[in-house]
Amino acid sequence: MYQITLATSNKHKVDEINLIAKNYDIEFILPDGEFDPVEDSDNFIGNAYCKAKCASLNAKTNLTLADDSGLCVDALNGAPGIYSARYAKTAKERIEKLLFNMKDKENRKANFVCAMVVVNKKGEILFKTEQTCDGSIMYEPKGEGGFGYDPVFFVKSENKGMAELSDVEKSKVSHRAKALNCVLNWLKEYM
Repeated sequence: MYQITLATSNKHKVDEINLIAKNYDIEFILPDGEFDPVEDSDNFIGNAYCKAKCASLNAKTNLTLADDSGLCVDALNGAPGIYSARYAKTAKERIEKLLFNMKDKENRKANFVCAMVVVNKKGEILFKTEQTCDGSIMYEPKGEGGFGYDPVFFVKSENKGMAELSDVEKSKVSHRAKALNCVLNWLKEYM
């Protein structure tokens, strides 16, 4: 099995990505040691590159994959966007803040964005992609699955909330699944 370092400290993300990649004979693993990248870009691709380059410095694997994901809400001028993970201290507080900021908004359109970047040991970009999952912000959390903003994100194509989807359903429609499938298709050619 071919191993690739996944530039994250989020075990949920590793599990989700490995579920999507299970038929490709590829395993994504956490980086060794401390992983604390400086995300100083003003866009998702730039922040994914910051993470990938940071993780590649100590990686035991030849390739490192990083993603930067976020929720972009039309009525909030794209916020929380690249600051999605830092919108508030905890996942619960982030959802509460989002719902508070949306309380008087009629336009509830939103999308999840996921940018992915693959780098080599030198930190050079070999592949990049950015994909979305369209939906809207619900009025209250629903569902038990997922993480982050999933409980308040209604997936238009599935006609239910992201947190109401099974892992298998989510792995077919999420922004991360779409981006990862682009990466996996590229990896088939690369390997």
